[in-house]
Amino acid sequence: MSEEVKLRRMDDWSWEIPRSGEMRVPARIYASEGLLSVIRGDMTLRQARNVACLPGILEAAYVMPDAHQGYGFPIGGVAAFDMGEGIISPGGVGYDINCGVRLMATGLDYGQVRGSMRELLDAIRSLVPAGVGKGGATSLGRDDLLRVCARGAEWAVENGLGREEDLAATEEAGRMAEAATGELSQRALDRGLPQLGTLGGGNHFLEIQRVDEVFDRKAADAFGVGEPGQVTVMIHCGSRGFGHQVASDFIRRMEDELGSEGLPDRELINAPLGSPLGRAYYGAMCAAVNYAFANRQIIAARVREAFERVLGADSDMRQVWDVCHNVAKMETHTVKGERRRVCIHRKGATRSFGPGREEVPEACRDVGQPVIIPGSMGTASYLMAGTEESEAASFGSAAHGAGRVMSRNQARKQFPAKKIAGELRSMGIELVAASKKGVSEEASGAYKDIEEVVRVSRGAGLGRPVARLLPGGVIKG
Repeated sequence: MSEEVKLRRMDDWSWEIPRSGEMRVPARIYASEGLLSVIRGDMTLRQARNVACLPGILEAAYVMPDAHQGYGFPIGGVAAFDMGEGIISPGGVGYDINCGVRLMATGLDYGQVRGSMRELLDAIRSLVPAGVGKGGATSLGRDDLLRVCARGAEWAVENGLGREEDLAATEEAGRMAEAATGELSQRALDRGLPQLGTLGGGNHFLEIQRVDEVFDRKAADAFGVGEPGQVTVMIHCGSRGFGHQVASDFIRRMEDELGSEGLPDRELINAPLGSPLGRAYYGAMCAAVNYAFANRQIIAARVREAFERVLGADSDMRQVWDVCHNVAKMETHTVKGERRRVCIHRKGATRSFGPGREEVPEACRDVGQPVIIPGSMGTASYLMAGTEESEAASFGSAAHGAGRVMSRNQARKQFPAKKIAGELRSMGIELVAASKKGVSEEASGAYKDIEEVVRVSRGAGLGRPVARLLPGGVIKG
């Protein structure tokens, strides 16, 4: 287990696994002593050390404060690779390609929706299927799906599912242009056809929230977040079975064509960035990223429809930001004093660009990119802003949530669904869930303390708190 990995404390917020053996760079862990004690309980540190052995890795293998064990790479892992000598790895992206979060801000005060919360949740649930394997939100043909994979959220907006301004408030404007639909398997397309516009299961959720406290007025104004009591909606989901199949297809292809000999962990299977197989995976991954952007765009359109159905208007629902946190992307960063293109893997990590970056929408370029860090069911979520420090500390990356502290199997044993639902009711939180199993697995006690994750993120310079959001209604798959 990870207890055998030796750490050196760097400062109040970070630790290092020094370079040794086959490691090409050190590994840097951002955590408090309390978070680190949890991180030590699984394979996270060993996985970070293994990532540091991969060809072409630059500077360090990074571990975010919410990290836990994943497939090959830790969840909460960040690594950048040289464009010539580096690799691309499905394990560094994850199975749920472009799992991400979209935050919408309304013109409503919480007092205006509290009495209609259950009706709102039921209306959303009727328009947005939720649960493991659930489909049926849209009726598409194969050619339509290929267009979705090529155009992402643009396709949805062009088909009346959203607004042009939504695209400006979406990472990559909701579309990765390098998508290669010819690299998609028929099995991936078959799985993707029925699931577009659906929430899914696991840790995916949709919450109606309210602003609890604003910490940075200038950034909040730039993001479109107002005073305490303002109603917001948060959507957390990804590419569903489609992205999972893309990952599975290319893991198998890489194993068959390249093998895992010489790797510290066979789950770190990869291909050279410039190889035909590396380019094929990247193109297929971009298609899955676009699918996920379109998925969240469609869900957001359905949420607007539900608010209009229940309240008589869509309540001036504006998009704050949409982030992806399972992705590999080509970005420009400073490496040893030189600006250069790199392939950045963020797995369970959020881009956190500071002020001035051209990738940040003009409306908030002076304050930094919005960074959305959702909490666990029943706890606060945070809206943060990216910082210049994060670009030096983690290639412009931050945590993506609270991060699990126990397996889903453990959570089912420890947290009875009926008890969790009762606790949420006592907190004034309405819950609509597709299964009792999902409620138990996603109980707040199965996750790290979001307040501690945010405290470390702020201290390490990974992000700057802008507002805290509290749930009032939750839909779980």
